[in-house]
Amino acid sequence: MNCDTTDHVDGIDRRSVLAAAGAGLSFSLSGCVDTVQSVVSDAEDDQISLSLVTVPDDGNRETVRIARHLEQNLEAVGIDVTIAWRSRSEFLKMVLIDHDFDLYVGRHPADFDPDFLYEALHSTYAEESGWQNPFQYSNPTFFDPLLEEQRRADGDERRERIKPVLRALAEEKPFDPICRPDEYRVANTRFDGWGDGHLATRRGYLGLESEADAERLHALVTDARPSQNVNPLSATVDEQGTITDLLYDSLGTLVVTEDDEGVAYDVEPWLAAEPWEWEPTDEIDASESVAETDETKTDADGMLTATVTLREDCTFHDGEPVTAEDVAFTYQFLKDTARGQSASPSPAPRYRGQVSAVENIEVEDDYRLRITVDAGTEVGERALTVPILPRHIWWNEIQDRIGDLENFRAPQGRWGLVETNSVSPIGSGPFQFESQSERTYLHLERFDDHFSRRDDVDLPEPTVDELRFTVDPGSTSSISRVESGDADVTSSLLEAHSISDIPDSSDVERLESPSWTFYHLGFNTDSGPCSKTSFRQAVTQLIDKERITEKMFYGHATPLSSPVTDEWVPDDLAWDGDDPVTPFIGTDGSLNVAAARAAFEAAGFRYDDDGRLRDRY
Repeated sequence: MNCDTTDHVDGIDRRSVLAAAGAGLSFSLSGCVDTVQSVVSDAEDDQISLSLVTVPDDGNRETVRIARHLEQNLEAVGIDVTIAWRSRSEFLKMVLIDHDFDLYVGRHPADFDPDFLYEALHSTYAEESGWQNPFQYSNPTFFDPLLEEQRRADGDERRERIKPVLRALAEEKPFDPICRPDEYRVANTRFDGWGDGHLATRRGYLGLESEADAERLHALVTDARPSQNVNPLSATVDEQGTITDLLYDSLGTLVVTEDDEGVAYDVEPWLAAEPWEWEPTDEIDASESVAETDETKTDADGMLTATVTLREDCTFHDGEPVTAEDVAFTYQFLKDTARGQSASPSPAPRYRGQVSAVENIEVEDDYRLRITVDAGTEVGERALTVPILPRHIWWNEIQDRIGDLENFRAPQGRWGLVETNSVSPIGSGPFQFESQSERTYLHLERFDDHFSRRDDVDLPEPTVDELRFTVDPGSTSSISRVESGDADVTSSLLEAHSISDIPDSSDVERLESPSWTFYHLGFNTDSGPCSKTSFRQAVTQLIDKERITEKMFYGHATPLSSPVTDEWVPDDLAWDGDDPVTPFIGTDGSLNVAAARAAFEAAGFRYDDDGRLRDRY
């Protein structure tokens, strides 16, 4: 029997067949698509029903449109879909803490270094809270070793070792990157120096100059969460850590530079007084170990150690000195916020990935410590960007909250130290907390004793007395307020639909920054049909990423086949008009329903006489 696959056969065109087959969704064509058969049970079973969680229109318009696009195409292939609309905080609680979803659409905070994939996918974190593996994905014999190998390498060797991680991710699909938004903001020109620092980092708000010597910098945020909670460990607030960066110092700080050769991400000394050097480690004393071990010595093969010297005479906002003991406490505390007092460890739901690279900290004196990492220098540098917490504040909070030690429990991501706003927001950063009004504003004041203000320190410093973040949920209205002089800058990145509203005015500066965040579809791989790789592959082929970037982001986004920035993507995974592993089954935004249904049948599912996809196979 012959069949011409250049023509449409039973509604299935050649491009769609090749798309389904090319994704590894293998099925026997036997010469013609209409001979596809599924070997299934005839027993009664239920139609597949999925809950798709996302934020409402006032939370992120682009996310809503992606969710609607997916909902329409899932229903077209016979899947019952319910969209669960949640506020940003509730959305993150459902996804990051409760893991109460089948699918979700959201924006991943990612990071400047691809090691964020380690915490996002390593099976160690499958049951934890936060952006640590919210997909509950676990593949310890295959995926975990790949993730571990890449973080111990540097340079070209690391680029080679990240390739199999990205290829496996593209096949396994615990989540599917959709697009990376162009990162635009606007600023009023009464301040100079906006381009000197990325506005997702502390440096974006430091070193600014004003001819009028302005005393206040007024920033607008579309997200109300900073006005409600500034707990640096909460998984449901300040995903990019901008506010935390301003309130808390870290040993090193991220410096983002862009030129004709591309974007560079470097970690330079901040609270550290001078650059550090990484050297091979011979042996470490487990009595000072951040990792949990009962041995007196730990195998140091392949580990690196750096000696870090802190700036002297630095203080927290309450006047207490910042010492090496605070640094050691911070890393140990982030490993276990219960400090060994609970029946099981309770890692912080933020900064878990960075801290996991730190194997040992040895305090030498008040201002010197040795940090050992089970990683290469690139991942080690990332480990030095976590906020340093005041031991005297957080240790006292632990003691106050433990109470009855015999019955004490600290559920990871759920107890007060990491969930509420009641812990004093005292850091040592360039700005200090002054006040906040829920859903209205967060007000910070300059910390005059910050080391950046010293004459002998060559770092950008806070140049205004006050920094106020005011909540304005509309990107368009935020632009208008900056243009009118009512505000100085939009701190949140602008939604794509509003970018065309940026005026061509001498009073407004259009700011474009390198972006590492991305929109994505996340799967709960621990339950239902989403636990099956073939099902996840079939679902991702319902997403027309090219169409999404053109129509929903008005061209202000880049479609993705891999979640890392371009310099890390291997050639065989590079975007070339379609996803190279799971391309969209359709043309110009129109789903080829017959081919898409064939893909689900190839994945082992079956349809009933009414065209509903069934969950028994």
